[in-house]
Amino acid sequence: MAHTISETERLAVSDTYKNWKKWGPYLAERQWGTVREDYSEHGNAWEFIDHDKARSNAYRWGEEGIGGFCDSREILCLAPAFWNGKDPILKERLFGLTNNQGNHGEDVKELYFHQVSTPSHSYSKYLYKYPQNEFPYDDLVKNNQRSREETEFELLDSNSFNDKAYFDCFIEYAKADIDDILMKITVVNRGKKTADIHVLPHLWFRNFWKHNKRYNRPTIKAIKDNCVQSKSPRNGRYYFYHEHGAQLFCENETNNKRVYNAPNEIKYVKDGINDHVVNGKPTVNPEKNGSKLAIWHILELEPGEEKSIKVRLSKNILETPWDDFDAVFEQRIKECESFYGDIIKKDIPEAQQAIAKKAFSGLLWTKQFYYNDVFKWLFGGPGEEQPNRTDMRNLGWQHLTNRHVISMPDKWEYPWYAAWDLAFHMVSFVEIDPYFAKEQLLLVLQERYMHPNGQIPAYEWNFSDVNPPVHSWAVWTVYEKDKQRTGKPDTPFLEKAFQKLLINFTWWVNQKDKSGTDLFEGGFLGLDNIGVFDRNHMPEGITRMQQADATSWMAMFSLNMLHMSLELSKTNKIHEESAAKFFRHFLNIAWAMHHIGKKNISLWDDKDNFYYDVVEMSSGITDRLRVRSLVGIIPLFAVEIIHMDLFAELKRFKVRAADIVRTRPDLASLISNIEEANADGNYLFSIMRGHRLEHLLKRLLDEDEFLSDYGIRSLSKFHKENPFVFEHHGSHQIQYEPGESRSGMFGGNSNWRGPIWMPLNYMIIQSLRKYFTYYGPSYVYEFPTGSGKKLNLNEIANELSKRLIKLFERNADGKFQYHADDPENHFAKDEAFRNEHLFYEFFDGDNGKGLGASHQTGWTALIANLILDLENN
Repeated sequence: MAHTISETERLAVSDTYKNWKKWGPYLAERQWGTVREDYSEHGNAWEFIDHDKARSNAYRWGEEGIGGFCDSREILCLAPAFWNGKDPILKERLFGLTNNQGNHGEDVKELYFHQVSTPSHSYSKYLYKYPQNEFPYDDLVKNNQRSREETEFELLDSNSFNDKAYFDCFIEYAKADIDDILMKITVVNRGKKTADIHVLPHLWFRNFWKHNKRYNRPTIKAIKDNCVQSKSPRNGRYYFYHEHGAQLFCENETNNKRVYNAPNEIKYVKDGINDHVVNGKPTVNPEKNGSKLAIWHILELEPGEEKSIKVRLSKNILETPWDDFDAVFEQRIKECESFYGDIIKKDIPEAQQAIAKKAFSGLLWTKQFYYNDVFKWLFGGPGEEQPNRTDMRNLGWQHLTNRHVISMPDKWEYPWYAAWDLAFHMVSFVEIDPYFAKEQLLLVLQERYMHPNGQIPAYEWNFSDVNPPVHSWAVWTVYEKDKQRTGKPDTPFLEKAFQKLLINFTWWVNQKDKSGTDLFEGGFLGLDNIGVFDRNHMPEGITRMQQADATSWMAMFSLNMLHMSLELSKTNKIHEESAAKFFRHFLNIAWAMHHIGKKNISLWDDKDNFYYDVVEMSSGITDRLRVRSLVGIIPLFAVEIIHMDLFAELKRFKVRAADIVRTRPDLASLISNIEEANADGNYLFSIMRGHRLEHLLKRLLDEDEFLSDYGIRSLSKFHKENPFVFEHHGSHQIQYEPGESRSGMFGGNSNWRGPIWMPLNYMIIQSLRKYFTYYGPSYVYEFPTGSGKKLNLNEIANELSKRLIKLFERNADGKFQYHADDPENHFAKDEAFRNEHLFYEFFDGDNGKGLGASHQTGWTALIANLILDLENN
């Protein structure tokens, strides 16, 4: 029987990966086509193991499944497969296009929804929509061989869902105990005709034995007609119970004959179950054992009919595994509702409650066990031959050994962590699971992740790429939110993070300001195509670029570290030393951004009243790149409010700060009100004086520039009629495009210019709220610019939040705005679609259409934060 315990109590249990989080939705949704599994000579990750080979290839570093569960070390995996009787293969994994196949980069071509999950995954639910007619694999590839001028061809654009000829496949999990996992698969026939579907819950071991000679191959064997036993030296015995169905066994070993045209050492290889079910071949083991198992059910469903399949994976020998099955689900669902009811208050509009709950649940479903040992990947493990690699990708990251459950941007399109994405994820996670939020932020600062030189790894395609330094912002935000929730400061967490962030800060200063001018270069910085050229590969003759965004991020980094130092000084006065250091850093950076000297010009343009990147040419000429983009908005983020109480007992810091201001008044003169507290006792630390803030807001809130009906655009609409052209060793041009860019400058999925981007919109809103805390309600600005309507900064933040929330709400046609162009009105009229949400990577700057990765719940989950914040503001 299920343990009766609240979700909050589960989360407070220590060593959670041996307790309630031991099992969860940690399977990737795509392992094929990843860098980890690429053993090609020239680094062709998308081609080495493609979707077609995936069913036959035993992976080295991970596993994949549809709505799957596994333990926190991915030793044993559980996921369903489906077959409509017409497809050439079982539906074991999600299909999509590689970068080389589609006209808009990697792109999943399936319909699935992360419906709900508790943070401990005591209850989780997933929906997969499966066509009853043959899945259009070839049509999806063929129809996406388009130019960038044309839109993507999606699954709903095919005839696969005509006349509602599809199945809804609900995959649910409930935990009776830590090692007692209940799985229920409910299939509903949404079509108008009776249809058959094959449902095959799979249980299998990740192939850890091939590359680790300490372990023999584990076994799964039949012990009864309705029970099998798994056995491994790594996790002992488990019992897998099923009510009905036929047991099919094979090994999780590569079909060498099919993949490499070489002999098989094992008779019953990985694709044996597929070949047996689809083609009737004798490719499953009649002795009923192996390292991979499926339970084969064939269901006949009349129109509208639903049927369920129950299985149970448990450490316990259960004589009656089904007696408490429904009661466990009922109890866990009740606990799930109670948990979200405490977080998402009932006075929030019902539609917004649903958005927030889906956003948090999607965030939870995109956790993944991530395993990557760069040294072994490059050179092979003990006793293995060294792989033949001409392209030694990530050669400088041989220390990196990742083996942990990590929050992913998207488990299909981005099934690898990205450090700056993860920072945004944790700002959402702290609302539902502060323990996980803190653990993840500390994780990427560990010596197994962070480079010895202090760089935080970016992502597996290139760990050395440079992402914005937002980790300190996330650490401070999570710390503050957690303290507000509990009333207790988690000083050990802050101290641990601070020590590692000191190293990372030093890396930035040494590597990205090599000339020592306090003006920083970052290169790409995750801002994709909003530059006039690729900042990682600048045109010939440009010797340096002083980046407004990189410099502003570092000003923000300095302020975050200053605030942490002051907070830590409450319990350890030695941190007053670092507080003085970061105070000076901040002043130096702010001064450099606005200073006009012999070799540089100010990043702030007094004529345009905007921040721009500045390039230095080999001829000695310097010039501003007058592109009005988020690059010039990011200085808004370098703002902190610090209350006078924090300075009360910090005498050493006060003396040091006063000395800096007295000896260099020119530094302090550029910065807003660092010596004068407001009526509430707050000091304002920010790059922008009042007039700069006013001018920046004038552009930001102009509907002919950055302000859209659905948030803040990445590139000013001004550039639609006024493209910026930079003539230097060729003509380089940038023009406003509201959605995906027609430029292939960066390749891959980096193909957008003007859309609305949730993470930076969130930071804009949070920055405005900080300014409001200092300036108060009497400081008002036009919103929108030119309207004559004036609002204070908090009211403006609220209005921006409402515009972003409107993306997820129904418009006048009854459609979610991000699906306003849904041609068949699936999400407006089909009851089985209409309440399902997707969380897109970014949104069209003019009409709000969802673009990019469709399940990037990571940073787009910040919509839930905006909904919760709006309630409190």
